Amino acid sequence: MQRIEPGFRESLIDYLRKNHADICRHWFDDIEPSEIRDGVLRLVVREPVQLRYLQRCCGTHFTEAAQNVTGRLLVVRFVSPDDDAKFDAASNGRPDARGGSDTRAAAVAGTDDGGERPAWLDEQMLLSPDYTFESFVVGPGNRLAHAAAQAVAAKPGRAYNPYFIHGGVGLGKTHLLHAVCQSLLRAQPNLRLCYISCNAFMDLFHEAVRAGRMNDFRNRFRTADVLVIDDIHFLSKHDQTQEEFFHTFNALYQLGKQIILSSDAAPTEIPDLEERLTSRFAAGMVARIERPCFETRVSIIKSKAAMHGISLPDDVPAYIAAKVDTNIRELEGALTRVRGFAMAAGQPITLELAKQAIDGESASRGGNAPSLQSIIESVTRFYDVKLTDLLSKRRHKSIAMPRQVCMYLARKHTRFSLEEIGGYFGGRDHTTVMHAVRTIEEKAGLDGKLQAEVGRIEQDLLQRSER
Repeated sequence: MQRIEPGFRESLIDYLRKNHADICRHWFDDIEPSEIRDGVLRLVVREPVQLRYLQRCCGTHFTEAAQNVTGRLLVVRFVSPDDDAKFDAASNGRPDARGGSDTRAAAVAGTDDGGERPAWLDEQMLLSPDYTFESFVVGPGNRLAHAAAQAVAAKPGRAYNPYFIHGGVGLGKTHLLHAVCQSLLRAQPNLRLCYISCNAFMDLFHEAVRAGRMNDFRNRFRTADVLVIDDIHFLSKHDQTQEEFFHTFNALYQLGKQIILSSDAAPTEIPDLEERLTSRFAAGMVARIERPCFETRVSIIKSKAAMHGISLPDDVPAYIAAKVDTNIRELEGALTRVRGFAMAAGQPITLELAKQAIDGESASRGGNAPSLQSIIESVTRFYDVKLTDLLSKRRHKSIAMPRQVCMYLARKHTRFSLEEIGGYFGGRDHTTVMHAVRTIEEKAGLDGKLQAEVGRIEQDLLQRSER
């Protein structure tokens, strides 16, 4: 066993900020190193949502940092305080490594649920510690949606039921859904909360039908205390799934259970949605999120910068907000580009540097060339895939091919580097992007259908950029 030296945590976080700035968050300072035993470094994380996020997304980066800081071949494990205590108890009670191996391995690995984290939260929809009410920037375009979300979190099933939030891509709908979920779980750790995408709900439904396990499917969703479904507009044109969801909705509503839905469109504007579902969606609180105004965009950039530990002069957020007026995701992308530009140049962020990063990108695109975000929106809409799936590690053909089309179009129509494009698509390296570009070029040359599809997407991009 090796105790942690003073200053170790600071060195670990400093390495991450220098080499993996994109994953760093201000709450990393709350992580507590425990000890090094048998080549395993235990890092204690008290907040369950943060713990699960680190377990799923950051293990490789922290392991690399620990090895470089200590000069030893280590593996990092994130654990809850309870699991850390169990590990110590197991080690002290059974000092023989072989006799206590199973117990210690279980304690080091931590529970999949993050200790007190309820196992009911669906694995496909990992909550982000970034998306809380505290980090949500309120402005004129989202004030109603924010207030309603807080009311739902305070009185689930009683304030607004259902709570239906809608608006364009990248405006903060998912942020509010995550904020409600995290607030509910803090207040009621044993709450049976099911948070899932509409596409995943439909996939599970079809799998249950094929396997003859509809009772299991219904028990999973109709016994939830809170059901949260992202992108409910994908129910459009899926008659069988609409029928099943109608009965699920009714079962939960009659029991006073909270239902929360998000959509790109208002209930009455979702095409081919049964009237009985439309009326039920519209019966609760329907809140729209608009594009953020200039003042809100400035506040959002400052909030994102603080979250990532980026120091910005006061004139830089105002400049970025004036240049980018589409959505929050584009704002965050612009901030990332400025930070990357500063790191590459080895200079602090200044207004002049921000102008070079932002104006240089605009000039290199040439006129009204499509942005990376507009490419992604066109591809996801054309292939009817979810953005989170596109950015995930999933390799199913229905996801992999649209992802490759995105990378191909991003390389063709933007001046982002291979590394930048790969980083945007779930942290993939430049070789993956090169492979995607070659694959689409070769397949489009042989497959007339794919060539036509790519052409239609490019036509859509051209029309959008001319508006």
